[in-house]
Amino acid sequence: MSHPVLLAAPETVLAATSDVSEHRTLIISLFAAFVIATLFITVWAGRQTKDAADFYAGGRQFSGFQNGLAISGDYMSAASFLGIAGIIALSGYDGFLYSIGFLVAWLVALLLVAEPLRNSGRFTMGDVLAYRMRQRPVRTAAGTSTIVVSIFYLLAQMAGAGALVALLLGITGEGGKIAVVALVGVLMIVYVTIGGMKGTTWVQMVKAVLLITGTILITFLILLKFNFNLSELLGAAAEKSGAGASFLEPGLKYGVTDTSKLDFISLGIALVLGTAGLPHILIRFYTVPTAKAARKSVNWAIGIIGAFYLMTIVLGFGAAALLTPEAIKESNPGGTTAAPLAAFEIGGGSGSTGGAILLAVISAVAFATILAVVAGLTLASSSSFAHDIYANVIRRGKASEKEEVRAARWATVLIGFVSIVLGAMARDLNVAGLVALAFAVAASANLPTILYSLFWKRFTTRGALWSIYGGLTSSVLLVLFSPVVSGKETSMFPGVDFHWFPLENPGLISIPLGFLLGWLGTLLSKEEPDTKKYAELEVRSLTGTGAH
Repeated sequence: MSHPVLLAAPETVLAATSDVSEHRTLIISLFAAFVIATLFITVWAGRQTKDAADFYAGGRQFSGFQNGLAISGDYMSAASFLGIAGIIALSGYDGFLYSIGFLVAWLVALLLVAEPLRNSGRFTMGDVLAYRMRQRPVRTAAGTSTIVVSIFYLLAQMAGAGALVALLLGITGEGGKIAVVALVGVLMIVYVTIGGMKGTTWVQMVKAVLLITGTILITFLILLKFNFNLSELLGAAAEKSGAGASFLEPGLKYGVTDTSKLDFISLGIALVLGTAGLPHILIRFYTVPTAKAARKSVNWAIGIIGAFYLMTIVLGFGAAALLTPEAIKESNPGGTTAAPLAAFEIGGGSGSTGGAILLAVISAVAFATILAVVAGLTLASSSSFAHDIYANVIRRGKASEKEEVRAARWATVLIGFVSIVLGAMARDLNVAGLVALAFAVAASANLPTILYSLFWKRFTTRGALWSIYGGLTSSVLLVLFSPVVSGKETSMFPGVDFHWFPLENPGLISIPLGFLLGWLGTLLSKEEPDTKKYAELEVRSLTGTGAH
């Protein structure tokens, strides 16, 4: 039985769906090949996982290049490949901010966080924060923050998976899309519980190579169609968008009102500062044997990610030049499937085997992207629960490594279930926008505490708790009462309106508040800072002496 929305869809979406149905065997084969290959890697890595260091940090056996590739695989998520292309295709120049913001954010991570964090911690962010503070309250706060940020980020990946696989397999009912989200959740639970960090890292490395290769292919074909003339490409995109020259100028999305201008600033702050507080990126620095390798891995990551984000500009404007805004929105209201639909058009469009094959290949790569990133996110949150909350708070440091790893595996199952439920609810939202929210929460709760712990001698336990809980609570509450959740047609709950915060991204308020509360909590604290412990931490963070 046909779905009424699909019948009303523009020609491109109908053609893509029709052609894909003829090549469904190819599509399913590509998906199955990737899943089987990665499951094989996961099982192989799982057999080599002997202790907690293997499960949390991959035995610290990865080189700078390997870890750089894995970081790239972790970072180039569904938001990057699907979300940015979609938001540029719909919003033009203003969508381009995501590409620049995600890239510039790496400078903050490289210059301020990568090396000191790797030298100062062992498995999680909580190791660094609790080093000179009271262990139990700080680890509880760090674990809570890690889990919340990871779940926000997981929402985006789940939403991307639902939209993508629904397009490919012709799933039109809401129940089918929810089933796809559940399938991704089950696979990520398998990857993490069996393979740990070793399996996850190898899967991310394979995925990074596939994603870069697929992106280069589509970028080349789009540029070839427009004679490698960017001016011609941008002109065609502006014309097809219906917005004319304003499509290539600031203001189409973020310049209409004073509120949207503030949203623009809020988004920019969140993107630039968020990376240095993302738990699944931070734990990557523990997988290398030395501080030099940590630095090298970030350098490799910047190069790979920089090239990728330059290509997302071509993907986004290429989708705008090849597709109408109606066709993009009809397939997915947030624009998530713009890149696969552009691949279909550039491969020959309706009736062509090339179009269907290219759509299948690119979508399989995007699906690989989603699976690898959700595995990394789930590992970060389950590790933090097991190491920070279970082993050091509940068991007060008396848990054996075997018990700790078992707790991490059970936490993976629980976090996977929560992510499936929330991902199903967010399946029609733009994934780049959802990830920007995760960046805002990370920059509000984690970054101030990390920087204060590493660089401020007077910082105390109260300051850490106020910073984490204040930044976390304010950012999450502002999101809940923002247009992202209610009050607009594009909201998570479009039928109700309980929003009072006008901005879609809370970073402008919650990030300064996180820094302010950390400073204020420290000033009002009666606790005497442990200057000896800080001196030890300073030496360790700068030189690597005594680092694990």
